[in-house]
Amino acid sequence: MDRLDAMSTLLAVVETGSFSGASRKMRVPVTTVSRRVAELEAHLRTKLLQRTTRKVKLTDAGAPYVVACRKVLEQISEAERNAAGEYQSPRGELTVTAPLVFGRMHLVPIIAEFMTQFVDVRLNCRFHDRNLDLQDEGIDVAVRVGPLSDSRWRARRVCTVQRVVCASPHYLARRGEPLTLADINTHDCVSFHGLDPPGSWLFPTSEGTASVPIRSRIMFDTIESAIDAGIAGIGLIRVLSYHVRPAIRSGLLREVLAEFAPPEAPVQIIHRHDELVPLKVRAFIDFSVPRLETLLAL
Repeated sequence: MDRLDAMSTLLAVVETGSFSGASRKMRVPVTTVSRRVAELEAHLRTKLLQRTTRKVKLTDAGAPYVVACRKVLEQISEAERNAAGEYQSPRGELTVTAPLVFGRMHLVPIIAEFMTQFVDVRLNCRFHDRNLDLQDEGIDVAVRVGPLSDSRWRARRVCTVQRVVCASPHYLARRGEPLTLADINTHDCVSFHGLDPPGSWLFPTSEGTASVPIRSRIMFDTIESAIDAGIAGIGLIRVLSYHVRPAIRSGLLREVLAEFAPPEAPVQIIHRHDELVPLKVRAFIDFSVPRLETLLAL
């Protein structure tokens, strides 16, 4: 039994949720996947997976063993990249994650420029609004909005953002500009599932937090659609400042109620706190940070 192949196969089964999924991912027959896992279980003299007709589930013994397997394979992969020269020149695959809208609006143009300059680096971009774990998901670089809850990562501050209320100049000319939080309830609002609880917007006050009821004329699943509706003049929108900075600069939207905005939150680029940082990671951070600072400057 090749133990490393067996470990890789076990991880593929866990990540895809099935033996057939692992077979497709590794491009080997299902029988090979099954045999490798069985040999590994026989070697360990314990059951690692519970098999059902629809999916597989880790046993109590299998869960910590999979975590250990990931660490072993990552260390081997790191050693191979080192031997291949990844620490001598920027090369290899770089996995980057960022919030969905941030990545699409601000990171993609920078990535395109980066790839032109660093031709030996391949990018794997994973834009999600949930924070992916760098260690478990194999992430090299991540953009995080807000305070960091994990001290395991190195961080480099890019800028700050805050929640803003905006509307199109056409809407404000028609309906008037809200001057107080109480005025919000007299306006039409555009909402989406995300930053605030349904039916209200939260604002900081001297007493704590005020929940301001909103009259939502329309609700969306995505921030992009809400922004488009705000530009179209449907009503007030409340988003993060980086979502609408281009629209504000171009005059398509105008910020209102700025004096009631909550405190700014940091935008940071983070990476794993390894002793040796691959040049592809350092090159990407050094390349992207000054460009993001310029792009997101108020």
